[in-house]
Amino acid sequence: MELPPCGLYRTTGPLGSIGEGQLVYFHNHGNPGPGVYLPKEWRYNRAQFEEKGQTIEDPGLVRVLLPLPPEGFYRVTESFHCCEKQCRLFEQDALLQLGYNAEGDPILFIPELVDSMFAVPEKGWKTTLNTLGNMRQLRVPVTKRDALPPQ
Repeated sequence: MELPPCGLYRTTGPLGSIGEGQLVYFHNHGNPGPGVYLPKEWRYNRAQFEEKGQTIEDPGLVRVLLPLPPEGFYRVTESFHCCEKQCRLFEQDALLQLGYNAEGDPILFIPELVDSMFAVPEKGWKTTLNTLGNMRQLRVPVTKRDALPPQ
């Protein structure tokens, strides 16, 4: 059986000690073998995963992994509401950051330009996987603060 690519997934059924409806990072190679890693914390709306994962002994169990779009920045290609209640409208061409909670539910954050720098809020709007088809991922270089040139 071919293994899926490394990346973010939501479990759609139990996977060893990990229950259904959990955000995991799947790593398809390594020592001692393919496995999943649970989030341990969030930094800047991005999940940080445990260093030690759980090996998947039965490769057939990868069927319970639902692939998720990568965390990061996106452009809205077609306006949409966050949910059926229409709490928030995300307008075409808006810049959004996509993150997830521990259950693998997508959360959208609206960055703002503050004094020539982008600020990303800690609170966002929970949405569904269906709405993510209205967005296109942007390529944004990521640099750690200690690697920035002097201002």
